[in-house]
Parts: sequence; C-alpha cells; structure tokens
Amino acid sequence: MLLNFTKMHGLGNDFMVVDLISQRAHLRDDQIRQLADRHFGIGFDQLLLVEPPRQPDMDFRYRIFNADGGEVENCGNGARCFARFVIDQRLTHKREFKVETLGGPLTLKVDEDDRVRVDMGAPRFGPAAIPFVADRDQPLHRIDLDGQALELSVASMGNPHAVLQVDDVDMAPVETLGPRIQQHPSFPRQANVGFMQIDSPHAIRLRVFERGSGETLACGTGACAAVACGIRRGLLQSPVEVELRGGRLTLEWPGGETPMIMTGPAERVFEGRIALS
Repeated sequence: MLLNFTKMHGLGNDFMVVDLISQRAHLRDDQIRQLADRHFGIGFDQLLLVEPPRQPDMDFRYRIFNADGGEVENCGNGARCFARFVIDQRLTHKREFKVETLGGPLTLKVDEDDRVRVDMGAPRFGPAAIPFVADRDQPLHRIDLDGQALELSVASMGNPHAVLQVDDVDMAPVETLGPRIQQHPSFPRQANVGFMQIDSPHAIRLRVFERGSGETLACGTGACAAVACGIRRGLLQSPVEVELRGGRLTLEWPGGETPMIMTGPAERVFEGRIALS
C-alpha cells in the first residue's frame, strides 16, 4: 500500500508525520525501523502518528515511535510539528487544541508568527512517577556506575529523564556515558539523558542522548526536564533560554504544579508517498 507522509523538524530533531485520520495503516516495528534508516528509508528520529481521539474532550491522539520502533510517552519537538501539521493539513480550524499522548494530555497553540506554544504539563520528580529506583525524592541522586558514584537529577515530562550538570557541554561524553546511564538498573524503563551547562540563571546549553534514538539535535522534553531540575535546585530562574545543537527553545515554569510552557519553531521539509512492504 501507498502511505502519504510529511517530513518535518523542530530544531533539527526530525520526524516523519503520518495522518491516520484520512488514511488507514498499521506500521510494524520492523517497518518503522526500515523507514527510519537514513540510507535505505526516509530517515527520522521519531515517527509521529495523527489519530482520532479516544476521549471526548480531546481533539487528536498523538502517538510517538522512536527510530528503533518502540512507542514512547512524549516528545516536545514532535508536539510542535504535530500542531503545525494538523493546521497545515486542515485537520482542524483551531489555533489551540488538546491532544492525548501515552504520557498524558497536552495543549498546543500555534501563534500568528507560526511559533508553537506547548503546555507540557507540570514536571514530576517523585521516583515512582519517572520511574527511578530510590528511597526518597530529592533534587540530586547518586547512582553507581561501574564503581564510580555519579550525581544526577531525575524528572518526568511524561517520559523519564536524567539530567547531569557539566562544565562544558561540548566536551561532555554524551555518546559514551549517555547509553550507560540510559540503561542503568535504576531506570526500569530506561531514560533520556541530558547534559546541561549553565551559562546564567536564564540560559543553558544542552545535549540529550535520547532513549531509542541516540543523540539528537534537539529534545523538547529533555529541555523541559533540564530547566525543571535546574529551577528546583535553585540554579535557574524562569524564563530560561535553552540552546540545543539545532537551535533555541524558550521555557517558562514558575514552579510547583503549574504547567511548563515551551515555545519554539516547527518546520516542514517535504511531503511524499512511500510503498509499505
């Protein structure tokens, strides 16, 4: 069968977006891995599916699959692309709407300048919510990594994150340390791993090793988790500009149970049609 799709990116974090409202398809894990291949497929960090909502108070169902074929709870950069996609494809006339995800509901708003504001919900720090194996909730945790104690913060933005503060993000061992932390037994469902350099109370630089995709040019939920952990530790103050390798995001969070607001761009790259094997 032929499948229509759109290739999009948010700060270089790239996606294949598929409308499953006006067309029908079921993608297997092996098909997703093939499509994600940058040499033999379309190439992407995540596959985003637009589906009809299952809940009456939602406008859409938003599903996210990593390049390895695994479904995940949330993706902030993908949410911005999702918002632009449903408006560009005329799947809604609204500029603000709600979507259901595996990690919970999100509210998306497309501004007149086409930048997208996403209500990411409140960050959660309790070990059970992430999940993370720990006796109690605290701003910094220690894990043992081959006999070496490593300090990190943990947070959930609907998906699990570990955040390490580093002096120089360019020199951080993202490709070697990232997967070791991601697969540490303290994270039963693994974790996205952020390496955060603080430039000022309102500015950070960040690299993220994403679960199921490796290091990407940008990670929206990773940016949210890093800012939330920094604010919680008294190192950052809202709003915070986050510089990722693909560009900048603005994060606002006054703390507590209030939602974190992420603002940034979403771009269409091309549209196409591919035959599914």
